[in-house]
Amino acid sequence: MSVDNSSHFVAPVAGPAPATDAVRVSGKPASLWRDGWRDLRRRPLFWISLAVVALVLLMAVWPTLFTQTPPNDNCQLANSNEGPTAGHPLGFTFQGCDIYARIVWGARTSLSVGLLSTIIGSGIGLIMGALAGYYGGWLDALLSRIGDIFFSIPYVLAAVIVMTVFSQYRNVFTLALAIGGFAWASTARVVRAEILRVRQAEFVTASTALGLSRFRILIKHVIPNAIAPLLVLTTLSLAAAIVAEATLTFLGVGIDGMSWGRDISNAQTSLRVAPMSLIYPSIALTLTVLAFIMLGELIRDALDPRARASR
Repeated sequence: MSVDNSSHFVAPVAGPAPATDAVRVSGKPASLWRDGWRDLRRRPLFWISLAVVALVLLMAVWPTLFTQTPPNDNCQLANSNEGPTAGHPLGFTFQGCDIYARIVWGARTSLSVGLLSTIIGSGIGLIMGALAGYYGGWLDALLSRIGDIFFSIPYVLAAVIVMTVFSQYRNVFTLALAIGGFAWASTARVVRAEILRVRQAEFVTASTALGLSRFRILIKHVIPNAIAPLLVLTTLSLAAAIVAEATLTFLGVGIDGMSWGRDISNAQTSLRVAPMSLIYPSIALTLTVLAFIMLGELIRDALDPRARASR
């Protein structure tokens, strides 16, 4: 029995068939850092915070780019508490020093203490938290108890005691060591929790099956995959360290050199007659700290998939 195929008609397709299920092979694979950067660059507040941070860093590294006036050499009592004049846009302190020049040059000290103390504190916290979280057992118990002891001590109070005892060594490094040496406990807790999460991942099991040593797995695989929370915490710790430096210098136990905290402390004597000598360095300190805090908050939200999904 023959079949008549002429009764089966298929309509011709106009144009090429749409590739609805096509896969972009050439596209870059998704990752936490790439998705986070794509989210950050779309947020104006990120660029504003980054611009403020970059400006302050540039002031600290290259102050002569912003002013040619020495912060202390041209202080004249005849200009005490005078208002803005040509070449001196913010006026003078009660000692006749240029307020604008002192703010520019003071950024170096404040940021130096903040960066050094953050490096010290984050370094100690990373080591303690990584060892405690990865190896566990008696080492975890020992390091966790040490961390609890340091966590119970207010690091500003501890820094006051250290700087009072070692008053003959009041410099940037001593102050940074006093702050960072007592501020690492919170970082260690965050790192330990993240290491506990990452060490259960499949790639850690696969690395163990390949015969890699535990220390090598920790350094090459576990820590790099647990570094995102530390990056966020480091940004926030930097802002806290800058505030701590200003607080200690304001109390008279900080460094003897020039800083925003020193200018705020000195301005108390002329607060009623020249309040701007207190307000201007306070604004510089507030904007810097706020920029670092906002930058840390934005990075944390960008690296958290749940936060991105909720927006």
